[in-house]
Amino acid sequence: MDPGDETSPPRPIPAQRILRVADASTGPSRTPIEQKAAGLLGRRAECDAIGKILAEASTGRSGVLVLRGEAGIGKSALLRHARDSAVSLGIRVESSVGVESETQFAFAGLHQLCAPLLSRAETLPDPQQTALDVALGRQGGAAPDRFLVGLAVLNLLAEEGPLLCIVDDAQWLDQASAEVLAFVARRVAAERLVLMFALRDPCEHGRNAFVGLPELRLDGLGEADARALLATAVRAPLDHGVRDRIVAEARGNPLALLELPSSVQMAGGFELPDAMSVPRRIEDNFRRRSGSLPAETQQLMLVAASEPTGDAALLWRAADHLGIDREAAAPAETARLLEIDTRVRFRHPLVRSAVYRAATAPELRRAHDALAVATDPQADPDRRAWHRAQSVLGTDEEAAAELERSADRALARGGFAAAAAFLRRATDLTPEPANRARRALDAANAKHCAGAPEAALELLESVDAGGLDALQRARLELLRAQITFHLTQGSEVPGMLLGAARMMAPLDLPLARETYLQAFDAATFTGGSGSGPGLLEIAEAVRAAPMPPGAPGPADLLLGGLVAVHTQGFEAGAPVLRRAVEAFREQVFPVETVRAGDAGNWLWLATRTAIGLFEDELAIVLADRYVRLAREAGALATLPAALVVSACVRVYTGELSLAAELADEAAALSQASGAMPLSFPQTYLGAWRGIDFEATDRYDAGVGEATERRRSIEATVALVAMAVLHNGRGNYPAAQKAASRACETYEPSIRWQALHELVEAAVRAGDPESALSATEELCARAHVTGTDWALGIAARSRALTTAGPGAEQHYREAIERLRRCRMVAFLARTHLVFGEWLRREGRRHDAREQLRTAHEVLSGMGAEPFAARAARELRATGEHARKRTAQPTDALTAQELTIARLVATGATSREVGAQLFLSPRTIEAPLRNIFRKLGLTSRRQLKELPLP
Repeated sequence: MDPGDETSPPRPIPAQRILRVADASTGPSRTPIEQKAAGLLGRRAECDAIGKILAEASTGRSGVLVLRGEAGIGKSALLRHARDSAVSLGIRVESSVGVESETQFAFAGLHQLCAPLLSRAETLPDPQQTALDVALGRQGGAAPDRFLVGLAVLNLLAEEGPLLCIVDDAQWLDQASAEVLAFVARRVAAERLVLMFALRDPCEHGRNAFVGLPELRLDGLGEADARALLATAVRAPLDHGVRDRIVAEARGNPLALLELPSSVQMAGGFELPDAMSVPRRIEDNFRRRSGSLPAETQQLMLVAASEPTGDAALLWRAADHLGIDREAAAPAETARLLEIDTRVRFRHPLVRSAVYRAATAPELRRAHDALAVATDPQADPDRRAWHRAQSVLGTDEEAAAELERSADRALARGGFAAAAAFLRRATDLTPEPANRARRALDAANAKHCAGAPEAALELLESVDAGGLDALQRARLELLRAQITFHLTQGSEVPGMLLGAARMMAPLDLPLARETYLQAFDAATFTGGSGSGPGLLEIAEAVRAAPMPPGAPGPADLLLGGLVAVHTQGFEAGAPVLRRAVEAFREQVFPVETVRAGDAGNWLWLATRTAIGLFEDELAIVLADRYVRLAREAGALATLPAALVVSACVRVYTGELSLAAELADEAAALSQASGAMPLSFPQTYLGAWRGIDFEATDRYDAGVGEATERRRSIEATVALVAMAVLHNGRGNYPAAQKAASRACETYEPSIRWQALHELVEAAVRAGDPESALSATEELCARAHVTGTDWALGIAARSRALTTAGPGAEQHYREAIERLRRCRMVAFLARTHLVFGEWLRREGRRHDAREQLRTAHEVLSGMGAEPFAARAARELRATGEHARKRTAQPTDALTAQELTIARLVATGATSREVGAQLFLSPRTIEAPLRNIFRKLGLTSRRQLKELPLP
């Protein structure tokens, strides 16, 4: 056994974090002697937790467990116990180990784990197989979406179940591998797959991708177990005072209990307990032990510590270059610090770090130089470049250029974090100021793309702008604006983007126009508030910029339309915007642009523009296309936004169940990928369903941040939702207050909805002037667009603001026009207000017809507040509304309904899994639930069942 990895029972785990972790009281009781014999002194709770997860994997369930604790606390011993237990249960085991010096190599940890399984990669769907092959460097191609790689890994591992995947020292995984494995861990369900990660606390390597996964946090051993372990390490009798001091200084850390007695200073009790942390003391002890070895042995150990792959052949080639005899390894092996056979293994990661940190700078350069010479430049050019870079004293343009080429290869595989590491070191090695500034800018951009905006901003601050040319300075300002928007979404960002666009206009016109478009979107998103420029100022800047040659593309048309709207009015800009959204419908987007999010950004804006133009068919087509393209490209970073805008469109069409599925899927994918979720579709959908949400008092008029926040898109949608909710419940003064605030937005797709709610609320609240003003604007917009959706909304508004018999003609026109478009939610509400007007006119029979239709459609949609309003009005006419007949599909969850719809189209479990970023095995469990709830026995029957 390696008792240096012993642990004690963990602190309590919060109930919501336990998932499938076993209770400490389960399983047969074991005496301390029995546990000690198993090499796991004081491990009952941990062993039971691991045992239960593995047992469930054998029966078809998945599990995840993160072991956390300081170095030497026993994480590796528990992983070995898990490995042995899995083998005894017939569960296959694959493993990977993070190494500190490997953190800059994209997907290095993932390659370790998946390499033995890659022979089965051809069974994956083509997009997943390609993504995995590109990520692991098995083929060339566009940089894959990281989460499509995750889905490929999930399916690859699921095919091997039952399977235990062990990742030790996960804090040293490269960022790409960590994010993919964390994604997989959050998606496992029925794959007979167990993932276990050992993670050192505190986590020393950047962000912790594994936050939120079920975990066991390991403390030191209790005093009795600590003394028992110490007795196994020290065979000679110990003075009681010395023993007490070792136990006190070790603080229950098992590795400390085994290593500290070898230090005379420690055993004699001459060091204060708080002089340094236990892991540092252990490392210091390893440093002293390795420092007592022969000089040639120390040199060999340093080379081994500098080379993380554990390739023994590579180590011996480097040793030969340095003239080190192979027998130099014997003293290190005798001291149980190093073991060399086909692989190179250190006793503990702290041995490696102790050796490396103890070396002088010249010694480190010499070791890396030997490894650079020994590394095959054809088979492993990136590691060779890295070792060579570490061997350089001062600057070296050739080494820097080699690192830059490695960065390009990393970017091609989607390894932005790796590219940033290569470029950062290349920057340090670059002698010429202009090249140094350019590489620093590229490193900052890679950091930003890797999802490390704070680090990217810090890098930008180090860039010497004097070494950049004009276009590079413009790129620097653009990147600074993009990072700032990511971090703050502040009102200063549109001005920053506008400044960058102006700088670029004479240098790179296509990039400048894209930046202007970003400025428009940012100003719309933030509400154009604060000290930054408004939409009109941005539009004027675009007008002053040169026009691109040739026919304008969809994005150019979109920009031109926005400029026309804000400089000449909606009437002038709407035709250009319509041409833009029609061009987006016809445009073919390359897969790589969708994966990178470029196409996604403009489809996001184009779909919102179609809604603002009341183009119902275009809005539906673009929203569905946006989702389809993101799915086909496997662009999980883009897909949540696509699902969000599609969910909003489905609310307008009255398909609230489908909208809920889309919104739920967006939220689940955002959570799985660690992205910031967009919550406004749930808020808006919830309002139609009558679900209360957080009050909007915080958006009241004020100054500073409060004013900015109340004008942002998220805040404005919340206000529109509040108006919908209160209109549904008949609380018209509250609805008018919320809708009036929402009308402050510049965003066309939201503004007309706020006006629509304001008309109804103001009329019923006794404020005809506000209602008439809102109606006039809606009618003006409808006249410009000319769609049935727009003209129907306008006619409804005129009806609500018209007194006497003349209102009926407007109501009937509104119903006729809205019937010719697909926006059923607005048609149903028009039947409702028409029925209410007829009842107040004393025409009870005519009112019943309208109210019955309204109630039937609204209750079928699930728009409960409006359905209840219709039911109340019907009762006032002397008729009771029919209760909606329960449907079998009502028992299905949102995810089950989505799966049912897809299977009904003939999709296989594998195809459904690929679309929903789930494994085929995970699809089977809800599919069985669907069959059970609907009383079906085959997929054919599901195809014949009408689904909502």
